[in-house]
Amino acid sequence: MALKERYLVGLDAGTSTVCAVVGESRDDGSFDIVGIGVAESRGIKRGVVVNLEAAVESIKKAIEEAELMAGVEIDSVHLALSGPHVKGFNSRGVIAVAGKNREILRDDVRRAIDAAKAVALPAGREILHVLPQDFVVDEQDGIGAPVGMTGARLEVNVHVVTGAVSTSQNIIACVNRAGVSVLDTVIEQLAAAEAVLTSDEKELGVALVDIGGGTADVAIFERGSLWHTAVVAVGGDHFTSDIAVGLRTPMPDAEKLKRKHGCALSSMVDEDETIEVASVGGRKPRLMARRILSEIMQPRAEEIFHLVWDEIRRAGYEKSLNSGIVLTGGGAILEGMPEIAEQIFDLPVRRGCPMDIGGLADHVSSPAFATPVGLVLYAHRNRAPEAAGAGSGALGRMAVRLRGIFKEFF
Repeated sequence: MALKERYLVGLDAGTSTVCAVVGESRDDGSFDIVGIGVAESRGIKRGVVVNLEAAVESIKKAIEEAELMAGVEIDSVHLALSGPHVKGFNSRGVIAVAGKNREILRDDVRRAIDAAKAVALPAGREILHVLPQDFVVDEQDGIGAPVGMTGARLEVNVHVVTGAVSTSQNIIACVNRAGVSVLDTVIEQLAAAEAVLTSDEKELGVALVDIGGGTADVAIFERGSLWHTAVVAVGGDHFTSDIAVGLRTPMPDAEKLKRKHGCALSSMVDEDETIEVASVGGRKPRLMARRILSEIMQPRAEEIFHLVWDEIRRAGYEKSLNSGIVLTGGGAILEGMPEIAEQIFDLPVRRGCPMDIGGLADHVSSPAFATPVGLVLYAHRNRAPEAAGAGSGALGRMAVRLRGIFKEFF
């Protein structure tokens, strides 16, 4: 494998942090994390660029740090897309099998997927992913790989993810201005799922909730495939602003309090624990019960999970989540989040950390690194040897279990 092809870079430009992760493919097929770069995010809010120059500087800083740690020069990245502009829906494509003897060929599968994604989109929107769920051959459903089977009619169910063209172009422009090209864009939920979900969870039914700074991204998997995606416009930064207002403390101090002493469930906090709270306007810091901080944060945590649960119920998947809920993203690190989620969802809840990686695994074994690590894992698992790392079109972004069918499209 050529030196350049060994390395894959994932870039997650979030609301609160910009994170770049460098992964290296080993000859034995294993995958190691060899570089990490983290910078404070400026100029990006909820996946939307609000200040181009500031965003470029944040991206540059994260990439330079990752380059320094990995000892390689980064010239291309796989970029995570997120924000309320990302929307998904399920679609179905139907074709007549054209070949002689009615044998289903790869070309038939491609035509069926093309038919499924041939939907009218509103102006200014583009398709980001077309993810096959299952195939139906002559009314026989639940088929994973139909190539080689015989039938007169082939149907495919797919999950189509769309995004706003201008929003995607703006974030890509920032990355380009930082001196690197974008090989591929992947939605945040799909990347995070690659890093933190097991194949058993995806098969049985699981909801992934990625709590970032500005949004909580939801993805529902069942029977090994993605069936629903949604974005809830509340995230970890809302806790910080609640603390700043409730305790009358500056925003940077509110963020420190949240990280060091925050707890989303007040019953978990000892009544006699105290914390020091900085005041505004040069006044003296105050001593305060830690439980007061927790009582400010708990309603916001409840709001996030109620909004997520409303979304799951609206989509009709509340009875399908046999594996429960997996929380990831920086907001999932907060003490008490799994416990309060269990109370609201009445389902088993766990924190999701990146799995199946070597190298600097201990440095990235935190929910905050789920998306950037997932990006490099996604790129590693979905690239064909002949195109190593090349940007793939919609057909290239396939579920791993269907990869073999579509090798020529990657």
